Parts: sequence; structure tokens; C-alpha cells
Amino acid sequence: MLQEEATIETRYKEFIEKSATSKLVWGLKNKNGWANSHAQNSEDITVIPFWSDKAYAKASARDEWKSYLPALIPLAEFLESWCVEMGEEGVLLGVNWDAHMHGKESDALQVALDILIQLNTTASAISFANYSSINEFITAIKENVD
Repeated sequence: MLQEEATIETRYKEFIEKSATSKLVWGLKNKNGWANSHAQNSEDITVIPFWSDKAYAKASARDEWKSYLPALIPLAEFLESWCVEMGEEGVLLGVNWDAHMHGKESDALQVALDILIQLNTTASAISFANYSSINEFITAIKENVD
């Protein structure tokens, strides 16, 4: 169990670092919409999985998701639209799930905050539609998280 938790945390960190570097995130989409699931401990909570790599997303397009294809989301759109809206709606974010749908279920605003901190740490340039800087976005999220 400890090893599995360590693997999940490693995949989470990889998601944060790779997404900040590539400025891309991957989801799974078909003609009916985006792949989603329910939280491990509650059928009432929706989880939408995302991956830092197209290959990871493609590997998860099996079983009930076999009709889905990897779909690219630019990082700025992911942070501003997806994470903010998911945070407001109480939808969790599945982070770099494996092909068996195992992985971390996280608060979307916390994931956004972690990516923004990574972007700030690496002095990455990124433009947002609703924020003039990474720091302004971080401040706005911290106000909502606290």
C-alpha cells in the first residue's frame, strides 16, 4: 500500500512538472463529451481525469473509455477554465491515472495552484485571459482555497 501511495504521489509531481514545462494537458474525449468517473469514496462526486502526456491518456482509453481519444488542452485554458470551474462545481481532478484508473483525486484549485507555483519557480512565461500574471492568479486561487 505504501508503494502504491508513493507511485501515485510521483505521478502527481510528474503531472505538475510536465504540464508546466510543456504547457499542455491531455484529457479523453468522444462525441458525447469528456471521460469522467466518480470519486473513490462517493458516487455523488465527479472526477475528470487529465494526463501530462498523450501516451498516458491513450493507455487509459480502454474498457468503458475505449471510444475516447486523447484530446489536447492548452495549459492556460486548463488552469483558467477547467480548474476554476471544476473548483466552483466541486468536481475533482484525476491526475495521471494509470490504465486501471488508479491515481490521485485532487481538488482542482489545488492542482492549479501547484502548477502555477511550478511555473513561477521555473520563471515560465504564460499568458492568461483573465489574469495579468502568475502571481495574480495564485493570489486569486489562495483567496478561494483559504
